[in-house]
Amino acid sequence: TPWPGNNVRDHPGMIQVFLGQSGGHDTDGNELPRLVYVSREKRPGFNHHKKAGAMNALVRVSAVLSNAPYLLNLDCDHYINNSKAIRESMCFMMDPLLGKRVCYVQFPQRFDGIDRNDRYANRNTVFFDIDMKGLDGIQGPIYVGTGCVFRRHALYGYDAPKTKKAPTRTCNCLPKWCCGCLCSGRKKKKKTNKPKSELKKRNSRTFAPVGALEGIEEGVEGIETENVAVTSEKKLENKFGQSSVFVASTLLEDGGTLKSASPASLLKEAIHVISCGYEDKTEWGKEVGWIYGSVTEDILTGFKMHCHGWRSIYCIPARPAFKGSAPINLSDRLHQVLRWALGSVEIFLSRHCPLWYGYGGGLKWLERLSYINATVYPLTSIPLLAYCTLPAVCLLTGKFITPELSNVASLWFLSLFICIFATGILEMGWSGVGIDEWWR
Repeated sequence: TPWPGNNVRDHPGMIQVFLGQSGGHDTDGNELPRLVYVSREKRPGFNHHKKAGAMNALVRVSAVLSNAPYLLNLDCDHYINNSKAIRESMCFMMDPLLGKRVCYVQFPQRFDGIDRNDRYANRNTVFFDIDMKGLDGIQGPIYVGTGCVFRRHALYGYDAPKTKKAPTRTCNCLPKWCCGCLCSGRKKKKKTNKPKSELKKRNSRTFAPVGALEGIEEGVEGIETENVAVTSEKKLENKFGQSSVFVASTLLEDGGTLKSASPASLLKEAIHVISCGYEDKTEWGKEVGWIYGSVTEDILTGFKMHCHGWRSIYCIPARPAFKGSAPINLSDRLHQVLRWALGSVEIFLSRHCPLWYGYGGGLKWLERLSYINATVYPLTSIPLLAYCTLPAVCLLTGKFITPELSNVASLWFLSLFICIFATGILEMGWSGVGIDEWWR
């Protein structure tokens, strides 16, 4: 029988489990992972937020059914080209020193079906092999919308765990004779000549009232604990939505599901979290999950994570991790570039503009500059158009607006171009990008 979802704009939420908890087995007898088909509810009059809304629905369903601590995001036109890519990302996620602060591991985009000369510049070699590598040395690369492994806990809008600060005064790097001078200012505990028996008596007198008030304090603590639990539960529901199963899963940083819940009840709850009205009056799309407000939700989502103090990683394995299909004609390529530019301008004109958003958080200054560059670049077409038009106007009218350059100005002009070319040569040598790609 046909599903009740043949109308793509008006249908209930649907979930079909192909491989459940027990799963199947491959030819070698290894257990296969779960395979679940999800189609979120859609009704006329509801804003579904396109890809960002679909990703948030998948995050909630996966949390209810499996709640794995890590997620892989791939576009529908991409496939896995390297079976060890996930393992390589886990090396960063599970690093004992810095792994807890990593929100996602981004892989470069590689494509099939591109002609030899790459006439439409689909490879974006300078961006993926120069810019993203440079960002990896600051706070991490920008999220590009696909080929990315996420930490689930970071998608829930939590701040990154704070690193332990080193002691304010250490002597590891100083000679022993200097150590004694610098550390002599530390206060030492004064030794008392009083007998131990007298100290014990004084301590017993000091803590005597505590034992007398134990009964009262236990009653007060019980009431306070209950009130705090109710308040925190309401806060979590206002943030994540009216689903006790999903709210409970957000508290499990290392993943796992409730063992007491039956598969039937979990499926019912999964249908509930993909309903149209589930995100109403919650922080989904604002502080939690994929962020709404731009057609390039990927940049916005990664930006919010970096503002929370998280760090991302750029991983380039020898064999490309994932591959996809690129636009093969000019109209599709122009439509793609226009969409990216429109999304960047939307972010620049919104409250999430990197110029003024996120101060006082965990976003580093150089990382902020990279996001400003990523959102302001479409506006550079305006001065570029004027720069290309003015020479033609000057030639037609015979009036030149540029005065003759002096010797000093010519030297400055020449020095600027030499620096630009030297920077480009250094970038090519460091990244392995050819001169044709750099010139493009």
